[in-house]
Amino acid sequence: MILHSEADARDWLAQLPEWDGAAAERLDALVRLLVEENTRQNLVSAASLAEVWRRHIADSAQLLTHVPRETGSPWLDLGTGAGFPGLVIAALRPECAVLMVESRARRIEWLERARIALGLDRAEVVGARLELVPSQPVRVISARAFAPLPRLLELSARFSTADTIWLLPKGRSAPQELQELSGWQHTFHVEPSLTDAEAGVIVGTVAESTARKGRKS
Repeated sequence: MILHSEADARDWLAQLPEWDGAAAERLDALVRLLVEENTRQNLVSAASLAEVWRRHIADSAQLLTHVPRETGSPWLDLGTGAGFPGLVIAALRPECAVLMVESRARRIEWLERARIALGLDRAEVVGARLELVPSQPVRVISARAFAPLPRLLELSARFSTADTIWLLPKGRSAPQELQELSGWQHTFHVEPSLTDAEAGVIVGTVAESTARKGRKS
């Protein structure tokens, strides 16, 4: 299934288990805040705002379909930037502790303002380079266009256990990056994106033995 329009995206979001009136209000508010802030800093491309529900909201929310609600938290989102997927995940699962790692000062300020405005009390903006973030085990790791797959694993395996679910939207490069990955024991596979017929999401887990290798690097 591919979401071709804003109407498709809204209809798809409305059938999510996480969707209710409060979630709709939070995401509507997020879109308004994003459009306003984008006049001050280039959070997302101006052209993409015409399809904000498909390109950014649904594109982020699709990651939830790979994470059972009983998985728990924390959810670690690397290089959150404009808030995708971190703010969307937090808006749809406000009971989940979402840690949004971002090192750029203006993006940190935006994420914190948006978090407060949306009432996301369990979300946290971690304003630092990932290398400086203290290690802790997390239940989910997501990263949207953060780094090439080998480097991403080197940087973030120290947060992973054998049960941690990795969700890595990789666009058109997903199959090639996964095919070229070596030195890691994993269960990764590529799931098709709901918002781009040519894009994929790398989904899976990393074995504890190779996660320990990342923690030592």
